[in-house]
Amino acid sequence: MRAKQAGYGLTLFLTSAGALIVEIVAGRMLAPHVGMSLYTWTAIIAVVLAGLSIGHWIGGLLAAPQVTHRRALRGIALALLLAGLTAAGAAPLLTWLAAMLGGENTAPLLLIVLLAAGVFLLPSLFVGIVSPVLTKLAIDDAPAQQGPIIGRMFALGAAGSILGTLSAGYLFIAWIGSSGTMLAVAALYLVFAALFWQGNRALTTAAIVVAIIGSIGLSRLPAFAAPCATESDYYCIRIVDFAPQSGRPSSAMVLDHLAHSINDRDDPTLLYSPYLHFVAERSERLLGHRATPRAYFIGGGAFTLPRAWAALYPQAELIVAEIDPAVTQMAAQAMWLDPAAPALRIRHTDARRLLASLPAQPTFDLVLGDAFHDYAIPAHLVTREFHQIIRQRLAPKGAYAINVIDQSENPRFTFSLVKTMQRDFPAVEVWLDDESRRRGGRVTFVVLGLLEPSETPSLRVTQPFRRTWLRWPQEDLDARIAAADVPVLTDDFAPVDRLMAGFVFRPDEMLRQR
Repeated sequence: MRAKQAGYGLTLFLTSAGALIVEIVAGRMLAPHVGMSLYTWTAIIAVVLAGLSIGHWIGGLLAAPQVTHRRALRGIALALLLAGLTAAGAAPLLTWLAAMLGGENTAPLLLIVLLAAGVFLLPSLFVGIVSPVLTKLAIDDAPAQQGPIIGRMFALGAAGSILGTLSAGYLFIAWIGSSGTMLAVAALYLVFAALFWQGNRALTTAAIVVAIIGSIGLSRLPAFAAPCATESDYYCIRIVDFAPQSGRPSSAMVLDHLAHSINDRDDPTLLYSPYLHFVAERSERLLGHRATPRAYFIGGGAFTLPRAWAALYPQAELIVAEIDPAVTQMAAQAMWLDPAAPALRIRHTDARRLLASLPAQPTFDLVLGDAFHDYAIPAHLVTREFHQIIRQRLAPKGAYAINVIDQSENPRFTFSLVKTMQRDFPAVEVWLDDESRRRGGRVTFVVLGLLEPSETPSLRVTQPFRRTWLRWPQEDLDARIAAADVPVLTDDFAPVDRLMAGFVFRPDEMLRQR
């Protein structure tokens, strides 16, 4: 009897771990298609809990008093078989659904919910059936121990969920990737399905071997390949050839589903992204002929501007805080970054924590905010408390520049950010390239925090690209901010996702690249 009780407990422990592994992996699998935002995680958690809840209810029916021991065992086996099959098919199903549903007319929020439900509801539902039936079997074997058994089974289920969460986040995704992890969970479910079927022992052994080998074999098929060159602890990282657009050897780095940076192989100073071009032009005009600028970069990505300035100013001091070492490694391998360039100091840590640890002197000529979590800037990097840290470390003619993805017609997050920065910077300006202004829709603003206002309302260049940037007229900007009634962002209250909710409710604002 003790062996049976241990077997039931082990099964519940490991299948509960599998359920939470699926939940964590779901976020990474959805990221290349819809990003990894608050809305993505909300949908995933709701779908997985819904599946487990329905499964528990069905499992309760299978645990009714009239259900025989043999029927209960077969019910567990069938549930785990279906859980394994649906988990194994998650990767190709997600690719197919994303292609079918991800048109321009589909609102991002709706797409997130449909993909999460279509791919991850059934694996959660089928594995949810197992827990009530296992508990019923354990009680049937020792009816006098009903209370302790229920408590033990609940505890084992919770402990398994903790193990699954930790192992997925800290081990499996980094080791074998998201698709490989899903196939490993599928193999686990199928092995237990074969054990609980209790057929011919030789057939059971063969079924277990087939489940394991089959999962390994599926992982090598193109349909089960992850769309990432590298899956790090933070991102699905891809490198896309940009030469067809530029006519030169160049590449774009894609983090999850957004293109973040474009590097030119032969000319590091060729800045394809208008917002980086603006920051470089404005900063360089202020620097004049100085050969040793000091700059602090919040986020590295492909290190496009640090790479350009390292080539222009070999004696400079350019500190880059990039939280993901895999991003730096990919930039070095595929985006022509030289991490050992004399001007570069790369730190793999949180940008706010690193900046706060630096002395207030000497000051920086430029602090550039270019860190994103999906389409949104991490909340702790846009609050007044962080701005105060930046302000203390900014040179008298220096600039704090932060690029912001927002809607052109009603950029509520941008308004809130400007309102917050005005508490600590004497001049706060919003700039936009003229082409984006005329196009409308989703745009990338550059918000400047300055100690002295800009002298001109526009900036025009003809090389290497003909571009014009315009400053939002201050009176109109202040009036729009007042009318929007947006909050000052603080460490205690920074509703970034709510302020940017227009992106997830409007089909025409679906983000593909910036």
